[in-house]
Amino acid sequence: MEVILLERIARLGQLGDTVRVRDGFARNYLLPTGRALRNNEANRARFETQKAQLIARNEERRTDAQSIASQLEGKRIVIIRSAGETGQLYGSVSARDLAELIKAEGFNISRNSVNLNQPLKTIGLHSVSIILHAEVEVKVDVNIARSPDEAERQARGELLTSADAIYGTDEDEVEAEDEAEDADSEEAEDEETAA
Repeated sequence: MEVILLERIARLGQLGDTVRVRDGFARNYLLPTGRALRNNEANRARFETQKAQLIARNEERRTDAQSIASQLEGKRIVIIRSAGETGQLYGSVSARDLAELIKAEGFNISRNSVNLNQPLKTIGLHSVSIILHAEVEVKVDVNIARSPDEAERQARGELLTSADAIYGTDEDEVEAEDEAEDADSEEAEDEETAA
């Protein structure tokens, strides 16, 4: 289906472009949300009469998005979740979770604005893109931890997911493990020679 874009859409086109898209994408997303019109003579004439208004509306939305982006820039969101000793979360953090946390801080964004290809499934620091407008994108740091204390330690740069950071290294334990392995291998050799 050919449509006339009423705003800039990433990877598709600019305001006023006539593009060919799949029927389902047009019927389910572009047309109902008011981002496009079907390409025909009546809609082309309608677009031409409203072009100045659409450009002004787009500029206003971009300006609003830039003001929100300047406030969000460098923001760190801390999320406390349950996780195993290896740092694997028992659940995950989705785009919806992030959008709700950002809304709780007073920013009006939708979950569709959060550009998250896959849910976050490990503790640590993650950088997430938030697309506020087709021309405005901002990065937000997400700190996922098991406790507020752990979140502070991660923010300072400590690694909490490696075995050394969690358990520490003790030379006595390493020596004891080596001795146990040597004893096991000697027993195995003795059994082979006895057989």
